[in-house]
Amino acid sequence: MHPLSEQQIKTFLSIFPEAKRDEPLAPHTSLKIGGPAQLFFEAKSPEDLIGAIETAKAQNVPWYILGGGSNVLVSDDGYKGLVIINADRTYTVRERTVSATGGALTTLVAKAAADAGLTGFEWGATVPGTIGGAIFGNAGCYGGEMKDLVVSVDVYNHETAKRMALPKAECKFAYRDSAFKRKPWIILKTLLALAPSDKARVQAKVQELLDKRRASQPQGEFSAGCMFKNIEFLDDSALDILKRQGDDIPEDMLKSKKIAAGWLVDKLGLKGTAVGAARVSEAHGNFLVNTGGARAQDVLQLTSMVKMKIRDELGIMLEDEVQLVGF
Repeated sequence: MHPLSEQQIKTFLSIFPEAKRDEPLAPHTSLKIGGPAQLFFEAKSPEDLIGAIETAKAQNVPWYILGGGSNVLVSDDGYKGLVIINADRTYTVRERTVSATGGALTTLVAKAAADAGLTGFEWGATVPGTIGGAIFGNAGCYGGEMKDLVVSVDVYNHETAKRMALPKAECKFAYRDSAFKRKPWIILKTLLALAPSDKARVQAKVQELLDKRRASQPQGEFSAGCMFKNIEFLDDSALDILKRQGDDIPEDMLKSKKIAAGWLVDKLGLKGTAVGAARVSEAHGNFLVNTGGARAQDVLQLTSMVKMKIRDELGIMLEDEVQLVGF
């Protein structure tokens, strides 16, 4: 990726003077890693977001929309283009639905739904990042996924320059996947359907999941969230290599037909493995943490080591869940 020219930068700044030059991206990510973006812009409305994209396209400026900063690894060299933050955090809770912008914070939306006595999104209170990011990757945990809640998604097609309302079926949700990873669709807003319940009970469930998260995931350390996707399998024959080694596969994994990547990491004794200041968390095998001053290259080397070890010893190839930016 070639650096932007001074003319490209000045043209964008003439239209969006509040944009910044050479903004360090590390503070905008949960892993606290990443060099500067040549241009950085916080879009406070859908119109700002679309305008920034169209201006970048007209100037042949590469662009990337950064959500809440989780589930991303930014290059040490930063991003040679425009990074846009969707800073429109608005959401509305109604009788049985929640309408939220792509920039709305997932934790706040989930807690607001719970405070309104709506159930189904309690798990969202434990998920960092934005609603747009959660839809993009079909985020989920503790038995729930975004696909269970989405009714429709309002998007901007940056190839046709048109806004559209997509029904859930067109989103093509799958495990940690959606059509948004392959289509030219920018998530502007979504409508979620929830169910009414006892408010105190829903709030208690939120607190229960938050406590569970604190007990099982690294606290007080910088991480991007889960680094690898869990392994889906269709039938038990896919587990033969694990069974031949005499492994007692947890019953919940057999029922869900998903082998937790963190369990595989733990099984091979890889917790605590480090490259530079990047380390596999002792608390959870699927979390890589920045112990202070880690570089993106440290993280890439460490994830590669883990993946190769699991491939060589278990015959299983892990897939990255974290998105790479600027590489």
